[in-house]
Amino acid sequence: MENPMKHYFLMAGITALAFLTGCDTKKGDDLVADNFEFADKQLRYALVAVDEARALESGESRERREKRGWGELTNPRNNEPDGSLNLVVSRDWTSGFFPGELWYMYEYTREPFWKEQADLHTRLIEREQWNGGTHDMGFKMYCSYGNGYRLTGDPVYKDILLQSARTLITRYKEGAGILRSWDHNTDKWDCPVIIDNMMNLELLFWAFNQTQDSVFYNIAVNHARTTLKNHFREDYSSYHVVDYDTLTGAVRTKATHQGYAHESAWARGQTWGLYGYTMCYRETGLPEFLEQAQQIGKFIFSHARLPADLIPYWDFDAPEIPDEPRDVSAATCTASALYELSTYVPGKGETYRRNADRILENITQHYRATLGEDNGFLLLHSTGSKPHDSEIDVPIVYADYYFLEALLRKDRLDRNEPLF
Repeated sequence: MENPMKHYFLMAGITALAFLTGCDTKKGDDLVADNFEFADKQLRYALVAVDEARALESGESRERREKRGWGELTNPRNNEPDGSLNLVVSRDWTSGFFPGELWYMYEYTREPFWKEQADLHTRLIEREQWNGGTHDMGFKMYCSYGNGYRLTGDPVYKDILLQSARTLITRYKEGAGILRSWDHNTDKWDCPVIIDNMMNLELLFWAFNQTQDSVFYNIAVNHARTTLKNHFREDYSSYHVVDYDTLTGAVRTKATHQGYAHESAWARGQTWGLYGYTMCYRETGLPEFLEQAQQIGKFIFSHARLPADLIPYWDFDAPEIPDEPRDVSAATCTASALYELSTYVPGKGETYRRNADRILENITQHYRATLGEDNGFLLLHSTGSKPHDSEIDVPIVYADYYFLEALLRKDRLDRNEPLF
C-alpha cells in the first residue's frame, strides 16, 4: 500500500521549487526579518531534499533498518561530507529538531503551510513517547511536540508529552540523584551522565506545571543540583561525562567523550550548561542556578581562544587552533541562552544581548548556507564529534533549530515583549 504521506511530501516539494525560482540571498537590514525570509525559502527547499533522500534509500538499507525495529526514516540530521542528506529514524536524538524548526516558522509567519508541515513531521516521531532507552526525550519530544502544543493547544500533543515525561523519569537513579544518560559502553561506564542532559529537564518542568505532580519537579532539580556539584571545574568549564555509582552516588570517573581531551572544554558542552541552568532558573527561581549560568557565560566569553566573531572552535583546547573547525551549533544555542539570561540579570542584560546580537549578525554574514543548496539547511560549519570523525564542519539540524529560536527571542525582546 502506498504511503499516504508520499503525495503530500511531493506536492510540498513542487511548491517549494516553484517558490525558490528567482530568489536571491541578499541579506537585509532587519536581521530577524531577513533571516526568516531566508529560512522560509530554504526550508521549503529542505522539504524537497528530504523527499528525494527518502526516494534514494536502498532497499537493503530499508530492510536492515526494519529488522532492527527502527521504523521509517523521519527527519534530517546533517549533511554528509559527500553532500548527501542524512535522514534519521525517530529514535535518533536529533529527530525532533526539524519539526521544531517548522513550528518556529509557523510561530513567526502564522502561515497554515508551516503548521501543516510541522504537524506532519512531528507525528513521524510519536512512537518515541514510549522509548525508555534514552535520556533525550526533551530534545526529541519537547522541541517538536512541546512547541506544537505551545502554539496550538492540541490535547493530543499534550498527552504525548506527558507520556514522554513519564517515560523519561524511569531513568532516574535515586541513590545518585541523576537521570541516567547513556546505556552503551557498559565496559567503560556504570551510570554515565552527560552535560547535554541538562537540556532534557525542560520537559520535566513542563510536566510539573501541567500536572502539579512534584515528582517531575524534584527529579529535575535533583539532577541539576547533582550536575552542578560534579560536572564543573573551578573555572566553571564542564566535563562532558560523569560516571556514577548508582547505589552510593559516588563519582567513579570524569571524562570528555566528544571533546579533545578529558580535561578540555568541549564547546557545545559548555553551551548546554549555559542554556540548561538559565532554563532551570526560569523554572525554579533558585539563585544557585542563575549564578551557575552567569559563571558559565563568563568562562565562555572571557576565554582567550574564543574567536573575535564569537563562533567557537569545536573545543576551546583543540590543539591546532586557529586551524580547527568551528561549531556554529554551540554559537546558536549560546545566543538563544543569552537572550533569556539577559532578562534575569539587569546589570548585565545589555552585555548579554549585545553578545547574542553579535553572534547572530556574524552567523548571518559568514556562516549561512546558500539559498537552494546544502539540502535546505540554514547554516554551515557545525561539528558533531571530531574525535569520532563524525559530522565535522557540516550543516547540522540543531544549529538551525537554535538559530531560529534565538531570532524569535531577539524579536520579542526588540519589541519589548516577554519571552515566555
